[in-house]
Amino acid sequence: MSEQVEETRQETQEVPRAAIRKWRRYLADELATVEVLRTLADRKDGEDRKILLELADAEERHAQHWVQLLGPHAEPPPRPTLRHRGLAVLARRFGSVFALALLQRAEGASPYEKDVNVPATMAADEIIHEEVLRGLAAHGRAQLTGNFRAAVFGANDGLVSNVALVAGMSATGVGAPVVLAAGVAGLLAGALSMAAGEYISVRSARELIEASQPSDHAQSAVEHLDLDVNELELVYRARGMDEQVARDRAQEVLGEIRQNGEVPSDAVPAAPAEVDEGEVVGNPVQVALASFLFFASGAFVPIIPYLFGMTGVGALIVSVALVGIALLTTGSIVGILSGASPGWRAVRQLLIGYGAATVTYLLGLAFDVSGVT
Repeated sequence: MSEQVEETRQETQEVPRAAIRKWRRYLADELATVEVLRTLADRKDGEDRKILLELADAEERHAQHWVQLLGPHAEPPPRPTLRHRGLAVLARRFGSVFALALLQRAEGASPYEKDVNVPATMAADEIIHEEVLRGLAAHGRAQLTGNFRAAVFGANDGLVSNVALVAGMSATGVGAPVVLAAGVAGLLAGALSMAAGEYISVRSARELIEASQPSDHAQSAVEHLDLDVNELELVYRARGMDEQVARDRAQEVLGEIRQNGEVPSDAVPAAPAEVDEGEVVGNPVQVALASFLFFASGAFVPIIPYLFGMTGVGALIVSVALVGIALLTTGSIVGILSGASPGWRAVRQLLIGYGAATVTYLLGLAFDVSGVT
């Protein structure tokens, strides 16, 4: 490969300037990626830090390929793109989740596989790097999933439901004070409904988990079991163990009782395997309050122009525009964290919100109550 690079380097002067610009852009991306990876590594420890540093070393090798290929055209070093400068800011200021998700997407969209100037091994590296970054980003996504989902869903519900309500009321011809009152009522009703639903959901989930835990009586009863007729085996089988594994475990526990005269603390399993307490995020009161605030923050946006005294079509246009900006923002954030296209996710959120508002606006036109102020 080195001979091929040297030959290509000698022919660099004959390469079109468009190719030189492309190679310099590749070099800029590789150097910027190295910087982002090392910045992220500085904020990590253990295995994640080692992986990030090894990825940075690999990207430096890729950068060196473009330096050799460009020859004198590699100087001065190219400036990183705006996207990579944004990644560096995210890595330094906000931690790894956003930066890793964006890096994952960048590696997945690498043009190397179709570029004849890229060795097959280097193109393969980029594909594997995407999977490595996907794995690293998954840790952060798992930690964010519960709270982030509640925040995004709550805010989006508030945005969509209240802009639809405001649009529908405006279309009926009622005065701005009535539209404002309806918007405030929609904010409060929706936020309270979300809070109540989340409280009941989390509380019920915790009660289900508690119902699956062994009672204190079960643990204390183990030492009094008939050592010749092992009822403890049935407990383990009911918890999902295979018959032979359950029998072996029961014999092991009873053997410890015979030998030590004490019941092991884990004699009765804590919970069935299918119950995952980690799925319950926070306590019911905290989750309910968070849901109230998230929904209210979204539902507040459509009524902003009415709070400032705007009326008529102008107020509705401003309201819809503000909601559009908010929907594009939340949609793009979801796209970034999911490793998908932030642009498409943003447009999808916008279309859903505007679709709901359009339907209620058209329905509102069917009810002309313009005399109501």
